[in-house]
Amino acid sequence: MAGLLDALNAGKTSLLTNQKAIEIVGNNVANVNTEGYSRQRAELMQIPAVNFGNFFIGQGVTVSDVSRDYSSFITRQLQESNIAFGEETGRSNALSELERLFNVSGDNLASEVDKFFDAWQELSTNPSGQVERDIVLQRGELLGDAFTQLSNELNTITQNLNTEIIGEVEQLNEKFNEIAKLNDRIRQVEIGGQQANAARDQRDLLVQDLSQTLGVKTYSDNQGMLAVVLPGGTPLVQGNTAMSIKTVTTGTNVELQVEIAGTTKDLSREELGGKFRGMYEIRDVVIEGLHKDLDTLAVDLTSSVNDVHDDGYFIDPATGNPTTGQIFFTDITALPPGVRPSRSITNAFTDSRYIAAAGLNTAAPGDNQNVLKIASLETSHNVTGTNDNYDAFFSQMVSTVGIEASRNDLALKGAKDATDQLQNLRDGFSGVSLEEEMIDLIQYQRGFQSSAKFLSTVDEMMNSLLQLKG
Repeated sequence: MAGLLDALNAGKTSLLTNQKAIEIVGNNVANVNTEGYSRQRAELMQIPAVNFGNFFIGQGVTVSDVSRDYSSFITRQLQESNIAFGEETGRSNALSELERLFNVSGDNLASEVDKFFDAWQELSTNPSGQVERDIVLQRGELLGDAFTQLSNELNTITQNLNTEIIGEVEQLNEKFNEIAKLNDRIRQVEIGGQQANAARDQRDLLVQDLSQTLGVKTYSDNQGMLAVVLPGGTPLVQGNTAMSIKTVTTGTNVELQVEIAGTTKDLSREELGGKFRGMYEIRDVVIEGLHKDLDTLAVDLTSSVNDVHDDGYFIDPATGNPTTGQIFFTDITALPPGVRPSRSITNAFTDSRYIAAAGLNTAAPGDNQNVLKIASLETSHNVTGTNDNYDAFFSQMVSTVGIEASRNDLALKGAKDATDQLQNLRDGFSGVSLEEEMIDLIQYQRGFQSSAKFLSTVDEMMNSLLQLKG
């Protein structure tokens, strides 16, 4: 009778184990489309045999653990790929806007420069003509407006980047807190010998998001908790403690600070990764470089025109005498800190009679020597420190934007392809395959049916035995 009871117990454990395995398969099927879900498996283990006479008899089967399909190598590779993809993504939108501003066709700053010097060329044919003089003044104003508009557009792109950074930070802090909570939950569950599979999946998904946004690195301790740090080593999550990132407005820019144990630390661009690194490099390197080049062009163009115009002669409306020493543009070579020259170009006068067209102190009506000198600046003058005239200098700016945008486009596609391939590799290793689940379901279903049949057979045997005793 004892042997039948052991058999009955073995059948019971088999029945319960196959039922639990079917439940796990059902959970896999239910989460086939859940992002970040890792397939779970029932780890079966035989119950230790007991000594019965001169041999050992098994006591059935049990589920020793519920494991998940997980590859730390693939996860690390995917994390690195997300960092690269995030960095190029952070550059992409701003570069598209810059391409629109610095286009090679249509109206741009270069065309306004051409029109300005063309007006001087037209004036050279009739240096005393009122209409031609008015057009020169008008073109000077329009040139200043073109510089200002381009500078303002660059500021707008910077402001958009700052707004995006501010909007992202609040979500980042929520993710830090969620990882800290998941760390604590995983520790509490796994300290008892169980596996916190769902919590680990959720945490991995958050880490992948942070990798793409901030380029974070992660390190695991012996309690299963994950430390999350920036590429520069600044901690964001330690155990069940989350740090906090905040934005600080400095001038027209937004900078980042992290609060660690009551202290505040400034975050530089070099300490960041992912999307934030890309946005900060576009803002602080590419756009700032374009601003400086635009200011250089503005100062050089106005200064060279002023230098020639200052030497020319005009008939002073107040005295009626030939005079000199009049600049055409207001001086922008020594502006206060924070004031950009490219946003400060204005005509030095509004009366076209002050245009110094003559090269001789007689300022005769047909004297166009000074006008010709100014008109020739477009092709003969090189921007200070370069071998480029105005058109070529601006073309270099256009080229810089175009090359960076093309590089970003190629790098973004490459990073996207690499990320997709690694994600497919991860899904192939850790994701749910309905075909495999159906096979496992049939296997466990047959096991369950066999266990039920086995229990039914043991029950018949026990009934027969009781009848014999009766």
